[in-house]
Amino acid sequence: MPMRVPRAAPSLHGLAGLDQPVEILEDRWGIPHVRAHTIPDAFFADGYLVARDRLWELDFGHRQSLGRLAELFGAAFVPSDTANRLVLFRGDAEQELAAFPPLVQACARAYVAGINARIAETRTDPTQLPPEFALFACTPLEWDVLDLIRIRAEVTGNTRAEIRRARLAARGALAYDTIMTPLEPVHALRVPDGLDVDAITEADLGLFGVLQASLPLRGLHAATNDETRRRNEGSNAWTIAPSRTATGRPILANDPHLSFGVPGPRHVVHLTAPGLDVIGGGSAGMPGIMQGHNAKIAFGRTNFHIDQEDLFILDTDPRDPLRYAHQGGWKRMEQVETTIAVRGEPDRVVSLFYSVQGPVVARDTAHHRATAVSATWLAPGANGLLANIGINLAHDWPSFREALRVHTSPTNFTYADTSGNIGWQAAGGLPHRADGHDGLMPAPGNGRYDWQGLQPLEALPSSFNPTRGWFGTSNEMNLPPDYPAEERRVSFEWRDRFRHERVAQMLDATPRATLADSAALQHDTLSVLALQMVRLLPATPPSLAAEAALLRAWNGRVDADSAAAALYEVWWTRLERALHALIIPPTLHDLLPGPVGATVQLSLFQSPDSRFGPNPAQARDRMLADCFSAAVAELRERLGPLPAAWRWGALHTITLRHPLASVPAIAAAFPAIGGTTAESGGDPYTVMARWYSPRTGGEHAYAATGGASYLMVCDVGDWDQSLFLNFPGQSADPHSPHYADFLPVWLRGAMQKLPFSTHGVNAAAVRRQTLQPGPRP
Repeated sequence: MPMRVPRAAPSLHGLAGLDQPVEILEDRWGIPHVRAHTIPDAFFADGYLVARDRLWELDFGHRQSLGRLAELFGAAFVPSDTANRLVLFRGDAEQELAAFPPLVQACARAYVAGINARIAETRTDPTQLPPEFALFACTPLEWDVLDLIRIRAEVTGNTRAEIRRARLAARGALAYDTIMTPLEPVHALRVPDGLDVDAITEADLGLFGVLQASLPLRGLHAATNDETRRRNEGSNAWTIAPSRTATGRPILANDPHLSFGVPGPRHVVHLTAPGLDVIGGGSAGMPGIMQGHNAKIAFGRTNFHIDQEDLFILDTDPRDPLRYAHQGGWKRMEQVETTIAVRGEPDRVVSLFYSVQGPVVARDTAHHRATAVSATWLAPGANGLLANIGINLAHDWPSFREALRVHTSPTNFTYADTSGNIGWQAAGGLPHRADGHDGLMPAPGNGRYDWQGLQPLEALPSSFNPTRGWFGTSNEMNLPPDYPAEERRVSFEWRDRFRHERVAQMLDATPRATLADSAALQHDTLSVLALQMVRLLPATPPSLAAEAALLRAWNGRVDADSAAAALYEVWWTRLERALHALIIPPTLHDLLPGPVGATVQLSLFQSPDSRFGPNPAQARDRMLADCFSAAVAELRERLGPLPAAWRWGALHTITLRHPLASVPAIAAAFPAIGGTTAESGGDPYTVMARWYSPRTGGEHAYAATGGASYLMVCDVGDWDQSLFLNFPGQSADPHSPHYADFLPVWLRGAMQKLPFSTHGVNAAAVRRQTLQPGPRP
């Protein structure tokens, strides 16, 4: 049977920065398979293609990171621009780039050249620009390779918790903090010597708080409540040894959990050249593949938890507010002026200040104090944007680990290779804190608590070919029992263990795992938490007998078509509010708005104590019953009087809108994806994590706002059998057939093949195009 010849598209000529012609084959999902003659040319194509498919996303993120949004959106964005400029890398960017191996440098330059080549095409033919550029009357910024060195900000949000704890300490209420965020391993909170907690306010976050807040355009990034997002973003990943798989080959699975949006967070691409053959999901503006595999190794990632940012409170000189006390004397802040262009207004000249600890994010001259931030991602040699290149080129465990040395973001990396090895390495910048400081509260900036550099990769935990035959991580506290946690102070803040418990339960029970098993586990909706909660349901009135029986007979699967799942989720949400109101004094609601941590909540319901009153068990049962009754009433109002007609998916719908959909012209140009027909199962604690923001209230209180949009299961060694999903689609263009083509299969959990071999790619290709270099200078 003759091989089908894919449809050819016109060749693209005159691409500056490309060395030799590059062939691109695209499959039915719009996934480009790049065939280049050199590795840098493959990365040129990577940059060109992500700019072709995601140019507005790419340009918006680039502008935000460089502090150039005000020139597009006006004066409201000056604080954001100021904050982002404050945390750009200030060292010798050329020297930082030169420290990378020559091949990595060449790939970085080629990636940027590819982006700029696509931008040049749109300047020649503006009709190729995405609609947003015309609607906002702007053109994309050209990139500089040194932007990949200067852009560093990877703010985690831990500094907000530092302020919260200090303010609780000032009210004599520090013990309440661990109700909201239990510390693991068990650790005693202590105010650093010399810290005046009574003086700490939210204002001390200053510009660092601006970095963590939503941008000031109504509707921008409003798909989910920010606190809900921060509490839930994470991932699942596991890697299974050959001894526990049906094929005798390793399996590696990964599904990053991020906010849902248009476009999705991953752009899938396949890059090949002599010495390179890598495929998977990447992020716009970051060269290479974040989650995927090459011909030798597969790699996944989840959020590890390293406390990478600390606030330092500086005492400033009343006579000269630019001087601050440090090591028994005075030091002067460095002051740098920068000019911010503002749309419709004159330029603004703003001053940026720096101390020995790092950027000065707040200055209170009236009270003679200021706040500085130390962040691992600002350290020389740390780089979050170029690490993928080395990872993609790695071919075994030693070269893979070596590539992680520059990776700043706190990450669990999972690994498998064609030799049958599996592994885990935690990576990311780990500060070396001074004695007496655990990073959980601000510290005096007098020099006593200054960081003493970063700890090496070897200070973070790892595992190679574990005897259990698999390794999995779902953002839970996974420091080994013998790890010196108090000495290295990696973190004391982690996610609940419910997802990991379910993953472990299933992997331990599957001695001969298949790809289908891993795909099913990624879509598993059984809630370990829910089953334990349902066991606590007390006797209910006869009028609620049918609903109580429905919940007691439930199998614990939070499926879209489940009436019991709908009842449980509404009940749980009401219990969250009721327990918070009971155990957190009203005077602390401003600092601890809720909810109580899920693990703590479950424990309190299982073992009620005096906080419930003189008869804890009876009061607990009354709360459970009252919230159950209220949940039934709410569901009757929302979904009708017949429990048999209730469905979790009717509440837990997915609607994707453009992040700027509050602008009428954008909303008209980019119709919403999904809606009431896009019903989802899962919740924040199922392996198929789909979280929601009940505090938003109203008809969208239970709408799914985040979860795994990119999923992959790698058959290590027989790569063509690997599976993936990438919701909603490759393209950010609503006129593209790949704008939302993944929605139906993603909702069904129908994983798709991800061809890798030359034969597999040729067989799957439906379109062929060639990128041609421009004339040499």
